[in-house]
Amino acid sequence: MNCYQASADELKKQWYVIDGTDQVVGRLAAQIAPILMGKHRPTYTPHIDTGDYVIVTNVDKVVFTGNKWRQKFYQHYTGHPGGQRDEAAWKLFQRKPERILELAVQRMMPKNKIGRHMMSKLKLVVGPTHDHQAQQPIPLDARTGRPTAAGALWALDLEKVKAALEAAPAAEAPAQS
Repeated sequence: MNCYQASADELKKQWYVIDGTDQVVGRLAAQIAPILMGKHRPTYTPHIDTGDYVIVTNVDKVVFTGNKWRQKFYQHYTGHPGGQRDEAAWKLFQRKPERILELAVQRMMPKNKIGRHMMSKLKLVVGPTHDHQAQQPIPLDARTGRPTAAGALWALDLEKVKAALEAAPAAEAPAQS
C-alpha cells in the first residue's frame, strides 16, 4: 500500500487572518503553528511545506497570564564574548510588540530550513489593518479558529445565524395517534 506524498506544486495556499486582541500568547501561538506547518490538511507531508499563510492583526494587544510580563525573560546572543543579553518581556513588548508572538510561534516550529521557510508565511501586524487584502484572507476566530480538513472554518456571525434560523419555516411535528 502506498502512502500519499504531497508535492509543493499541487497545493493551493490559503490566507487566514486572526485578531490577536486580548488573546493569550501561548494559546494563540499553539493555534497558528499547525496552520503554518500544514497539519490542518489531510495532505500533510512532513518534508514538504504544506502550510498556509497566517496574518495576525493587533499583536500589540496580546496578553500573558499571571506575572509573566515581569518574570519572563528573553535571551539573545550578540556574537561577541560575554554577549549574552537578557530582556524582560515587558521591555521587549515596548520595543517590538510583534516579536513576542513571533518568538512563541518560532519555538513551536521545526528547527531546520523548512521551519524557517514556514515562519516566512507568518505576517504580524501592529494595529487592525494589514496590507494583504488582495489575497482575500479568511477570518478565523481566535478561540476555535483551527481550519477543518475539508476547508476553512469561517468565523460565525451570530446575528446572521439567528436571522437565518428565524426565517426558516418551522417543521411541524407529526401527529401522534
